Amino acid sequence: MPETAPARPRVSSGAVFFDDDGRVLLVDPTYKDFWNLPGGAVDAGESPREACIREVREELGLSVPIGALLVAAWTPGKLYFVFDGGTLTPAQRAAIVLSPGELAAHEFVGEQRAKLLLAPALWPLMGEILRARADGTTRYVEIS
Repeated sequence: MPETAPARPRVSSGAVFFDDDGRVLLVDPTYKDFWNLPGGAVDAGESPREACIREVREELGLSVPIGALLVAAWTPGKLYFVFDGGTLTPAQRAAIVLSPGELAAHEFVGEQRAKLLLAPALWPLMGEILRARADGTTRYVEIS
């Protein structure tokens, strides 16, 4: 019997951005039921950081520095890298232009609103992202 190749997870990359009040930027993808961080799939031959920079430019119309890796997360079928996008200036926030047909809205949200908008499985990941940023560390997490 021939051996089958092991399943390979999809790889995605995103950034967490903040406003001056410490709220997190979430986006509303038109193709999902829940909101998410800006980002998307890592293309063949592309590093997670390169994908993050490209996705932020495509989704938000922003070319901004992307900081340190905060979290590498394994979820069933997906490996997800989240980078620190930092605090966006008022001018950067005003310059956000959403990718037509891909994103319906964006909003800077506090913890309670984020819990309402994110998929329940993503809330634990958001907690890890926020703790990693506060601690100045990188975390590896597995979410089932």
